Amino acid sequence: MTRTSHPPVNQQATPQARALLDLVYSVSATRTLSGQHNAPQQISRYSNIAEQLTGHAPAVWGQDFGFSADGDLDGVNFRPDVIAEAQRQHAAGSVITLMWHAVRPTSEEPVTFDDDICNGMLADDDWRDLLTPGTDIHTRWQRQVDVIAELLAQLCDAQIPVLWRPYHEMNGTWFWWGGRPGQDGYAALYRQLYHRLVEVHGLDNLIWVWNANAPRDTPGDTATDYAGFYPGHDVVDILAADVYHDDYAQSHHDQLLELGEGRPIALGEVGELPTPQILSAQPQWAWFMTWTTFLTDDNSPDAVRELYADPRVIHRPATATS
Repeated sequence: MTRTSHPPVNQQATPQARALLDLVYSVSATRTLSGQHNAPQQISRYSNIAEQLTGHAPAVWGQDFGFSADGDLDGVNFRPDVIAEAQRQHAAGSVITLMWHAVRPTSEEPVTFDDDICNGMLADDDWRDLLTPGTDIHTRWQRQVDVIAELLAQLCDAQIPVLWRPYHEMNGTWFWWGGRPGQDGYAALYRQLYHRLVEVHGLDNLIWVWNANAPRDTPGDTATDYAGFYPGHDVVDILAADVYHDDYAQSHHDQLLELGEGRPIALGEVGELPTPQILSAQPQWAWFMTWTTFLTDDNSPDAVRELYADPRVIHRPATATS
């Protein structure tokens, strides 16, 4: 197994988590893992579609812990199914990546996307309370995080490592945790979550993925530069960017690589798939993960097949020599 340039930020990381990080380092610059995200209700629908289209199962299987009412696309009642499918996917050779569209800590689940996730910004006083132990908001946040920790613990007990990418796209203006640069802003929340999951719950199976959005200057949909939101090398194993609208500017790749100072980088979410030519010009992307319906809504079957057939792209089972 290739030795990583940087060990996991969690010194107590499990052997399986260390092996997963080794894999990511070993493919960086020469290979790219294919990946597909799925909605909670649909379990593995779009991963299966990718396999049907190409003859290859994606190397990376993505899911979300959800936030909405039972039975909805993102219903919280599907969480046990997500864990069960993560176990099945791992046994089949998939890399597991998980996220959580976290409820705003002034609300309680189930919530709606527009009111409590995207447009549910916190007042400055509420943000300060969120970061202050003993306040009502901080206590509620702890309780909400602990629900997710119990789910992740099932995977830890099963010795399943997870690429964990919490509070993503924080440099954008659309999530309640976003738009707050500086060490008292988003970075403090990320570090608070790291402490809760690693030091309180002992979730040593997590590889920590800091996942920004590719910067863009779009009125009403702005994403600013990465650096103002970076929480520090001591709590980040891998850096990722989300790329939509076919916006594969070379700067998105190069600036993330520079910020990481030798740490791997990845395409945490994509809409339109990168072409083989893009991956050749931006070789450090360790994986890409298409977002649910974008696989078929924003990519032609031929484009999907072309990328999956590219020799640099790795499929399941995920190994450096696949």
